[in-house]
Amino acid sequence: MIRISQLKIPLPFQEEHLLRQILQTLKIRREELISWKLVRRSVDARKKPRLFYVCTVDVHTAQETKILNRAKKTGNQNIIKAPDTSYRLPSCGSEKLALRPVIAGSGPAGLFCAWILAKSGYQPLVLERGDQAEIRKQKVDAFWAGGPLDIRSNVQFGEGGAGTFSDGKLNTSVKDPAGRNRKVLELFVEAGAPPQILWDQKPHLGTDQLITIITTLRRQIEEMGGEFRFGSQVTDLETEGERLSRIEINHSTWMDTRILVAAIGHSARDTFAMLKKHNIVMEPKSFAVGVRIEHPQSMINRSQYGVPRQQELGAASYKVTCQLPSGRGVYSFCMCPGGYVVNASSEKNLLAVNGMSYHSRAGKNANSAMIVTVSLEDYLPYASLDAGVLAGVDFQRYLEKRAFEAGGGRIPVQTYQDFCRKKETTAFGQVSPCMKGAFSMANVAEIFPDVIWKSLVEGIAVCGRKIEGFDRPDALLSGVESRTSSPVRILRDESFQSSLLGLYPCGEGAGYAGGITSAAMDGLKVAEAICKKYMNFL
Repeated sequence: MIRISQLKIPLPFQEEHLLRQILQTLKIRREELISWKLVRRSVDARKKPRLFYVCTVDVHTAQETKILNRAKKTGNQNIIKAPDTSYRLPSCGSEKLALRPVIAGSGPAGLFCAWILAKSGYQPLVLERGDQAEIRKQKVDAFWAGGPLDIRSNVQFGEGGAGTFSDGKLNTSVKDPAGRNRKVLELFVEAGAPPQILWDQKPHLGTDQLITIITTLRRQIEEMGGEFRFGSQVTDLETEGERLSRIEINHSTWMDTRILVAAIGHSARDTFAMLKKHNIVMEPKSFAVGVRIEHPQSMINRSQYGVPRQQELGAASYKVTCQLPSGRGVYSFCMCPGGYVVNASSEKNLLAVNGMSYHSRAGKNANSAMIVTVSLEDYLPYASLDAGVLAGVDFQRYLEKRAFEAGGGRIPVQTYQDFCRKKETTAFGQVSPCMKGAFSMANVAEIFPDVIWKSLVEGIAVCGRKIEGFDRPDALLSGVESRTSSPVRILRDESFQSSLLGLYPCGEGAGYAGGITSAAMDGLKVAEAICKKYMNFL
């Protein structure tokens, strides 16, 4: 196969345009082209409002050797031999496994770990504290409508993990020579995702599609011999020497197992505390906190595309970052085009927010997290004396308690102008909130320590020089965005096991991923490690 990159195609996208470019670039006739497939497609908006796609394709032709030799002689680096990035399941190991592996958590890391283990004949059992996706959605919708918070099944917990109620972004910066990224995307497509996620530079699914897709993934796992138990939380461990021997479920029943994959998610604070009690080696890590910022989507479209609405590309996204004179970085995270700010709380009397989009991204506002990185020295003063490695959890709870109080239990919202002045908002401007969950005008600035508040004020102003209107006075800020990543890392060795043998930390909650795709890829890595060590049950 030959790989051609940097093929420039005008909008609207037509396969015939791309086909002509392929033939002209390779200098072949149409009948000499055996097959081709689109590998990558990104948008070139440097000459907006004239927009182009930049495409990468893989081509099969009988003229491959001749074409590659000609490209090498002329120094054309846009024509190369296509690399083989096919994902390959590992061979099974030789150590006998008397009990099936258990996976705690059914987010992307747990689901994809379970898929590979089930496919390989290990009959995994997935334990999930929350509900299956359909029931979970009903409870989340009821909470947003004013009902009570279910602390075990909410935006953070339940089938699909926290990513289920997000924009559903599937892009990742993780280097991937083993083809895991592609495998994850292929499995999503096999479960019902649109095929364009295989080639779009910034693929996304949306909450509405994710719920159906993860349900299909679960059924596939069950058909291959896996099992799911919802409403089942791992609450304690027992050990034999340095090895895991049993797990407790829901503080009541015990189960023998020698393998537990801890794909617990970044909000499993009670599980972190349980692992700390058992002296599992963990370390505090930097994470980021801040606000959700909302702008009119038409403003973002105009900045990115040169027009307030682009039919083919839909709602535009952005990514902004700045380094302040203080040395702190402020940056956007989890940007949701045409999306909603959502109440993402998981504990009583604490309030956290997140962003969410449906697949259509048809909402009137764009939102993203604007966040500031915090390290141990920043959050240690807010921790209890015995917090130790969980000092970051104490800091998250401190901010979430202040957010809950600021909004009277509702999402607190403030204009950027009032945020700069630390003045409670009493009226919105032209931007009105797009939110899931009740909200109230408040003084969001007072939630934060001064160093974070000042960094957000300055960072948003700097970003206003990158995207016109980003620092408009009536931009809306809501809080608190505190669940950007796990505040701890559960250390693991080259065999992917923790200091307790048989315990495999996995995914975002364990500190080894940062989004749906990277968490799913880490699930594949852990499954591979188990496969290489143990015999399956086939």
